[in-house]
Amino acid sequence: MKGEKLLKTADLCDKHSEHLHICTTTFRSFGSIPAFNGPIRTVKVIDDNVLVLQALEDIPAGSVLVVDGDGSRQCALLGDRLAGIAADRKLAGVIIHGCVRDAAELAQTNVGIFALGTMPKKSAKNGLGERDVPLTFGGITWTPGHYAYADEDGVVVSETALTL
Repeated sequence: MKGEKLLKTADLCDKHSEHLHICTTTFRSFGSIPAFNGPIRTVKVIDDNVLVLQALEDIPAGSVLVVDGDGSRQCALLGDRLAGIAADRKLAGVIIHGCVRDAAELAQTNVGIFALGTMPKKSAKNGLGERDVPLTFGGITWTPGHYAYADEDGVVVSETALTL
């Protein structure tokens, strides 16, 4: 998002607190872009990343893919190959309620990536889960079409795109 001024979550909270849902989950940043925002698209899976790959391959550029992996730390739902797809397709970012792997490579990938932590084990490949459904974690509901704003201070969600 070069040349574009990103909206800081703290500033959004100051101006739009009545319109925001503030995620209580603490994420770590893994991609080379530490702040990102865009319309939400969703995937719900447990220890299986086939639907994550499918979503990365077809959601619109500028989107934020939110993956509810049920907070599992049993395997990674995204690694360097999938992060590369997100970057190549110009997604704004990926937020994973679960783990990633290939952390050194992710740090060099031109996309925002937030996750709970790392796990070197790859996921199953069964294709189980759901896409484009509301997700609930971090004390909020993540609805497809709403907007996520993520930076070093945290993640907030709004039903509409916001300005300062």
